Amino acid sequence: MSKLHLAVLALLFSFACPCTFAVDDAPTAKDDPKAAKADEKEESDDEIPPGLTHYMGREIAQTMHFAGAPWLTRESREREEDCTTMLKMLKLKAGMNVCDLGAGNGFYTLPMAKAVLPEGKVYAVEIQREMLRFLKKRADAAKVENIEYVLGSLIDPKLPDNSQDIILLVDVYHEFSHPEHMLKAIRKALKPDGRLVLVEFRAEDPKVPIKPLHKMSKKQVNAELTANGFKLAEEFDKLPWQHMMFFQRDEGDKKDDAKKDAKKDAKKDAKTDAKTEEEK
Repeated sequence: MSKLHLAVLALLFSFACPCTFAVDDAPTAKDDPKAAKADEKEESDDEIPPGLTHYMGREIAQTMHFAGAPWLTRESREREEDCTTMLKMLKLKAGMNVCDLGAGNGFYTLPMAKAVLPEGKVYAVEIQREMLRFLKKRADAAKVENIEYVLGSLIDPKLPDNSQDIILLVDVYHEFSHPEHMLKAIRKALKPDGRLVLVEFRAEDPKVPIKPLHKMSKKQVNAELTANGFKLAEEFDKLPWQHMMFFQRDEGDKKDDAKKDAKKDAKKDAKTDAKTEEEK
């Protein structure tokens, strides 16, 4: 029996024990060297720099391996996370273009797709091809067709510029090995009034049965997002275990960047003019 099979069996066993929360035992990408190597080969064209282990004082968690996919659709998830309320707070409307980034096997992708019918679309982004296969199988069984399947990379979700009304990340952001690259790409993909929604397990609450590595505090989330061109627009604090934070592009930050670029160009032009005068 392979190590992967043993890992899956261990994962399934953990579901039966209420005192052990399955996410802590779910295999990560580094647990399956062959799969990790295949993923790296697929992403080689992106010229991906080395991933970070820490960012702004926070240790970055490993990506959950596709072998842990059954945990995403566990029967207890509604009770633990109040998924119905979370979806309502997104305020999805017919015709919207939305993204489930880190879609996994589509636990949220499918209801999101139904909510934006008839003309709306969900972009399901994953870095593991197997997850997209699981999602496609579930979507076909449910006869949900308005899904765009996107194999992203560690640095780029591969979304069209200015295309998304909402980009949802549920328990995903803390696993980004290249947070600045991803946030820059997400910022470009949002429409001017689009929203980035982060749902993360509360680090402030010791009663939330998740390892600290898989939790984030509001303070940490806000610090990292505002440092990358976002501003906090809204919060929802009534989920059982998670923060729900809504961010928008900080256009003031964009204007500041434009001013800096303009100053640099002006200095460059002044140096060029001075050099031309000297040559005369």
